[in-house]
Amino acid sequence: MKRVLVTGGTGFIGTHVVNELVARGYEVHLLTFSQSRHNQANLIQHELDLMDSQRVHDFLRANRFESLIHMAWYTGPKCHASNDNIKWTIATLSLLEGFVENGGKKFLGAGSVSEYDFSYGYLREHQTPLASPSIYGECKSSAYHMGKVYCQNNQVDFQWARIFNLYGPNEKKTRLMPSVILSMLKGEDVKVSDCLKIQDYLHVFDTARGIVDLFDSKVQGAVNISSGEPVRLRSIVEKIAELTSFKGQILWGAIPSSFDDPFIAGDNSRLVQEVGWSQKIKLDHGLQITIDWWKENRDV
Repeated sequence: MKRVLVTGGTGFIGTHVVNELVARGYEVHLLTFSQSRHNQANLIQHELDLMDSQRVHDFLRANRFESLIHMAWYTGPKCHASNDNIKWTIATLSLLEGFVENGGKKFLGAGSVSEYDFSYGYLREHQTPLASPSIYGECKSSAYHMGKVYCQNNQVDFQWARIFNLYGPNEKKTRLMPSVILSMLKGEDVKVSDCLKIQDYLHVFDTARGIVDLFDSKVQGAVNISSGEPVRLRSIVEKIAELTSFKGQILWGAIPSSFDDPFIAGDNSRLVQEVGWSQKIKLDHGLQITIDWWKENRDV
């Protein structure tokens, strides 16, 4: 059976990535700060703090994995501005070093749309400059650049899943779609920004499939995980209102919003043409799935 070591496998994206890997016949070894997933066949959990580099290297020396999918990162308050991003860059490179030194052959890291210079609008892996205004984006970009060269120098396959905006069941309630859905289900007036920005959204199930499809492929380097279909945020809010039969008021502009990056969309041609991925859940259907989930899980 194929073995793969996974970090960040209990998060919003990672949970679905792990499920997809198990469904495809992988034996998944999941590094967690504390065991938080139910036991299932072909899923082995290991409690380990990625900030403890000595213990991480000892673990890798004792277990020797050939494949690693690394998604763990700081997701605490104001994560895009936190100095903890620097610690996670160091931890990522230390993890990669220990992995390679102990037989590692294939590394996939989770990148972010935030690495890009948003002023370019339509973002392409090999054309758009990486110039983030946030320490989060710069740290992700640093991990990408150093990880790529390190893997090249050590004959290790290197893949970088550059993840765009996503949505779906069990997203944080403070995010746009869950907050709007829950308010509308309660019949409350909905407070939002002007919602004039145009973004690229992909359902979390399709995002997870894209990551695993990339991992299963021989494609190397950075690959956008995106829908390639830009949509105005106002259209999303209006569609949720339609799908929930909302009769209250939508208070546009009630929440202040910067208009720094009015248009962000990802070119997903590498994902589609080279990896062979295809989108299964279009936005309207994905919103209905998400609304139905929140109807059953309002207290989560």
